[in-house]
Amino acid sequence: MNQDEILCTVYRSSRERDMYLYVKRQEGLEKVPQDLLDRLGTTSEVLTLKLHAERKLARVRASDVLEAIRSRGYFLQLPPDKHVVHYTQGE
Repeated sequence: MNQDEILCTVYRSSRERDMYLYVKRQEGLEKVPQDLLDRLGTTSEVLTLKLHAERKLARVRASDVLEAIRSRGYFLQLPPDKHVVHYTQGE
């Protein structure tokens, strides 16, 4: 693995649907604040992947995930806002 990649583990929250936590595989949850872990409830490992800036992810940009993991030690993916209404021009 080169220096622009990290081995990343993704955990799912038991308390909130579609909330995921990304961390470095070798660090696990050790850098995640306890209050955030409490908010997530029981976490379950979803997958492990090699993460690099060009990798395609479903709802977030890989570069944002990498930046957050490098600066904070984790990235929290929140559920999509179900209350946002999208309008297109001309409606």
